[in-house]
Amino acid sequence: DITNELERIANFCTVVRVIAHSQVKKLNLRIKKAHITEIQVNGGDARAKVDFAKALFEKEVTVDSVFAKDELVDVLGVTKGHGFEGVTTRWGVTRLPRKTHRGLRKVACIGSWHPARVSTTVPRAGQNGYFHRTEMNKKIYRIGKKENQNSSCQTDADLTEKGITPMGGFVHYGEINEDWIMLKGAIVGVKKRPLILRKSLMNHSSRKHLEKIDLKFIDTSSKLGHGRFQTAEEKLKFLGPLASKQK
Repeated sequence: DITNELERIANFCTVVRVIAHSQVKKLNLRIKKAHITEIQVNGGDARAKVDFAKALFEKEVTVDSVFAKDELVDVLGVTKGHGFEGVTTRWGVTRLPRKTHRGLRKVACIGSWHPARVSTTVPRAGQNGYFHRTEMNKKIYRIGKKENQNSSCQTDADLTEKGITPMGGFVHYGEINEDWIMLKGAIVGVKKRPLILRKSLMNHSSRKHLEKIDLKFIDTSSKLGHGRFQTAEEKLKFLGPLASKQK
């Protein structure tokens, strides 16, 4: 019985984790199997953790219930894979002169005679990319909600009603129809690859980390070409009545 199990956890455990899964059916990604992860519950004694976790059973946990604007988060993910690559690409070593025998994208000397083994610090060919990486202290610039999807990119300086999806959709992704989160800078991995966001592990004191962000403008022009227009209405207004639309 689950009640007895929860009671046992409250009495004998110190670390409590919940098993959570993603809702992949909300995304048009042609996958059906959800991503499953364990999330640790912190704060209070074991019974308080169990009660908190039980209250979340079978419930949706939205991104704005965990994170907030101007907060710093760590992003965990897997980098873009490049397969088996040589030393020049993988480690950035200098190419050998043009007339070199048996190739020039090599390391000329991989170590001395003794010690009679290759050191771990010598660049070698091998797997490049598809590595697990953690990037720390990414500031949250904005959290968008599904409810105000068509006006989630309005700012005080730009009153145009527009959503986060740029003209023609995000390259290699498409349209965003659910809640979204905007982080500063780039994140690891290719499009559509799942990421884990976690609370920052540091106590922040610098001005850069504590400053409040006020976005002036969010660019929603096309990411496929040069991107002249912010919205479809703006494009239509600029081009005027089109011959193809008059039929």
